[in-house]
Amino acid sequence: MPSLPPITSLPTSTPSQLTQILDILFEPSPQLHALALPLLHSTPFPSYSALISAIDAQLSALADSSSTPDTHCLESILASHPRLGAKGVESALSRGEQAGLQERGEGEGEELRGLNEAYEARFPGLRYVVFVDGRARGVIMEDMGRRIEEGDVGGERRAAIRAMCEIAADRVRKLLRQD
Repeated sequence: MPSLPPITSLPTSTPSQLTQILDILFEPSPQLHALALPLLHSTPFPSYSALISAIDAQLSALADSSSTPDTHCLESILASHPRLGAKGVESALSRGEQAGLQERGEGEGEELRGLNEAYEARFPGLRYVVFVDGRARGVIMEDMGRRIEEGDVGGERRAAIRAMCEIAADRVRKLLRQD
């Protein structure tokens, strides 16, 4: 299981150490590294919650931008999260969070794959990101279907950012509780 250093150690951490922290909290993403590393180097944070809020603000600024490069950067960061129910998820934290989504019956896996495909067709460049841990598979799938029907790409970007930050906050709670 990964661990997080004390928040007070971040200003003196190496870029490699800061990258590892970002990967633990948000999933590996070179675009997130490029966006957030300067902030992590220059800003002392009183808590991981404050760090997550600062990254939320950076991601939200990308979402609000009309710049095509900003949109591509944000979409790349959001796509760093694994697809729901995907096999071979690299991140141990994501595997644990999605453990409850594993197939339970005939056709459930196929239905989730179909929803992932429909979502990505409806919102090119995006991946459905939601805080899964502890939520029932049916509730997640119903939410995914509703969001596909609504078709609000701006809303999806904001929802994905919110979910990424909720996931990061939950990981902090779990990892700091281990100490």
